[in-house]
Amino acid sequence: MSDLAISVRGVSKDYTILHGEEKHTRLAEKFMARLRNPLHRPVKETFHALTDINFDIKKGEVVGIIGRNGAGKSTLLKILSRITEPTAGEIKLYGRVASLLEVGTGFHPELTGRENIYLNGAILGMTQAEIRKQFDAIVEFSEVEKFLDTPVKRYSSGMYVRLAFAVAAHLEPEILIVDEVLSVGDAEFQKKCLGKMKEVSEGCGRTVLFVSHNMAAVTTLCSGCIFLAKGRSMAQGPTREVVDQYIASGRESSGEKTWTDPHTAPGNNKIRLRAVRIVSGGAMTGDVSIDEEVQVEVEFWNFKPGAAVSVSIHVLDRMATCIMASANMPSATLNRDEWYGRPHPEGIFKSVCSIPANFLNEGTYLISAYVLIDVTNFEAFANEVVSFEVHETGAMRKEYAGGWIGMIRPKLAWQTQFLGQTAAAPLEESR
Repeated sequence: MSDLAISVRGVSKDYTILHGEEKHTRLAEKFMARLRNPLHRPVKETFHALTDINFDIKKGEVVGIIGRNGAGKSTLLKILSRITEPTAGEIKLYGRVASLLEVGTGFHPELTGRENIYLNGAILGMTQAEIRKQFDAIVEFSEVEKFLDTPVKRYSSGMYVRLAFAVAAHLEPEILIVDEVLSVGDAEFQKKCLGKMKEVSEGCGRTVLFVSHNMAAVTTLCSGCIFLAKGRSMAQGPTREVVDQYIASGRESSGEKTWTDPHTAPGNNKIRLRAVRIVSGGAMTGDVSIDEEVQVEVEFWNFKPGAAVSVSIHVLDRMATCIMASANMPSATLNRDEWYGRPHPEGIFKSVCSIPANFLNEGTYLISAYVLIDVTNFEAFANEVVSFEVHETGAMRKEYAGGWIGMIRPKLAWQTQFLGQTAAAPLEESR
């Protein structure tokens, strides 16, 4: 008997993108547009979402799929979940598959939580007796007992995900596929889910396929890993080795990333990113001393006169875990009305965020940059676009040679006061 759970051979997925096609909501509008311009034909472009993907996953393995946005991770999971068919190649799945790809997948919004548990179990081919056996465990894990007989369309995104994961993990599928959707939950719930995935793989011998940008979670949970980039498999093997390759690939843009053509830069017809760079000591650099200020510069084109534009950055550690975020949004000294009273004219802008010296610990950091309009509308963004290395100078270390724990390492003020002689007799030395 084969010990394989998933076999993928030569899988590719192409999509056709139409450029220059007018958008019409009614058939009559489309017909009239064709009459007005009968020679107009939209330009077709083939987008290769996946190209020649090959891998095998054994039963009971927990495998991570990593890669930056647009790498093809979600497309691959949809193919494995039978949501979409590959353009070429074949996949073989040995066992029942439960997928948790995005909020709401597999749930009927008009049905209650209770009804959706039975519906999902039936889809997986389970009998009502088998579902009833796991019902109490599902409800307890999801923590939605109070709303069990409420239609799930009224659930918050967090409740939706808790119930969906509980169903997928407890209804005994041989293969469990989990996408980044777990990021919707809070930290406690994420920890709970990671523990459950480890339990079903080690204790029950089920196969887990896990997609995440959180390298710490991937490293903790997964024994093997697949690294995708631009629809291709860049590396496969032990998790630590593949994660190191993934991190190293992000350093190719270390220090600076620029876009010279506004037509292809990240964004839309309102905002486009122009550059993201790291500056320290008055120069662009990918290497920063721990006792020097770090400046993150974000340049962008504004094509919308009068837009209220703001910029945000996320600072991530080497495992792509966000350790802090900052934005030049309204503060206590600048209320919302005053903010909207300061429109940005059309043109090129540069926003600079200064991270103080002696704040970040030594190590590698990644920057994600976002440009918003009206504070809440994300118009242009680039995830993990530049990286930089913070180096120890020895000023705070003295003779200590070990690693300094913590994600940040601020140089804080300390005071020690003499409060007077003790009235008690000195303790005897231990013998």
